[in-house]
Amino acid sequence: MLPELSREEILRYSRHLLIPEVGLDGQRKLKAASALIIGTGGLGSPVALYLAAAGVGRIGLVDYDVVDSSNLQRQVLHGTGAVGKRKVDSARQRLRDLNPAVRVDTFDEPFTSSNAMRIAEPFEVIIDGSDNFPTRYLTNDLCVLTGKPNVYGAVFRFDGQASVFDARVGPCYRCLFPEPPPPGLVPSCADAGVLGILPGTIGTIQATEAIKLLLGIGSSLAGRLLLYNALDMSFEYVTLKKNPDCKVCGPHPEVTALIDYDDFCGVPGIVHNEGSAGEEWDISAVELAAQLESGKSFRLIDVREPHELAISSIEGAQNIPLGELAGRLSELDSAQEIVLFCKMGSRSTRALELLVSAGFRKVKNLQGGINAWANEVDKRLPIY
Repeated sequence: MLPELSREEILRYSRHLLIPEVGLDGQRKLKAASALIIGTGGLGSPVALYLAAAGVGRIGLVDYDVVDSSNLQRQVLHGTGAVGKRKVDSARQRLRDLNPAVRVDTFDEPFTSSNAMRIAEPFEVIIDGSDNFPTRYLTNDLCVLTGKPNVYGAVFRFDGQASVFDARVGPCYRCLFPEPPPPGLVPSCADAGVLGILPGTIGTIQATEAIKLLLGIGSSLAGRLLLYNALDMSFEYVTLKKNPDCKVCGPHPEVTALIDYDDFCGVPGIVHNEGSAGEEWDISAVELAAQLESGKSFRLIDVREPHELAISSIEGAQNIPLGELAGRLSELDSAQEIVLFCKMGSRSTRALELLVSAGFRKVKNLQGGINAWANEVDKRLPIY
């Protein structure tokens, strides 16, 4: 039995009621519907806003982070006043203001194989707004095992992707990407950047797909991968086929329960020190400053991209972008002390691994990167 709409709701959703494909019965379906959004960041923000505005009766939000000022360029759920607050609390407050009739359930905890089934159980549609491979594979396997559609989106600089992975009618995410890329091969938005508007474009596409699924109207992106480029303003589609050898949705699945996805993707677990190469290889900004002050000689190598030097730099550092480092090893002396740094330490950690594999031993990673240097040593430098 579908719930009735109040007089206030009829007025609120009147533009939906005028559409034959939605109408009164469709709006009642939305009121009875539920959707889980994994992540309340760049993608989750427009998804949550538009599902709440559309009148989806129950919305779940999963996130385990706080609002940072660097989020505000694209994560439009949150405002300046929310900086430092838990993201799910900020998001719930915004959604309740947008539509008080919507039930908002929040899960301020890491989304892992141990809690994913419990969190997802009440929801009809799962929307992946994550930004890392362990969560994408976890979401995919969860949806295959529970028979729920996975509304997928991803963004990088000016490029976005969207699809609906539903193993009941087409391929799943593993059919397209059976294995994750090697750790560090695909840079994060924190390292590579993203046009702030791009998650809005892809996120509203995800919200559209979710609404269509909940209403049972139109043709979804199941079996198609949408590729969007903001610079060209181009939309392309790639037809996807079910992989008969898929390890999770194929006829002879190997994955029949949720696994350890951090281990599967070869990345550290939830608890880790961001920007660290490990105690043996790290040097802190304060330690580096003290050793430089004492006159100790280092070769400072900045592995950021050249355009980042206009934002901040450390005097005396040589710029060798990470992508060029392998071809420029001849410029380095393995007998010399080398300190590598980037923005926050992730790229310099990969650079360190490259040098160590090439036989370098007198090499250190500036833990936390130039942002740590700006925060702890040279406070004249901006943090970005």
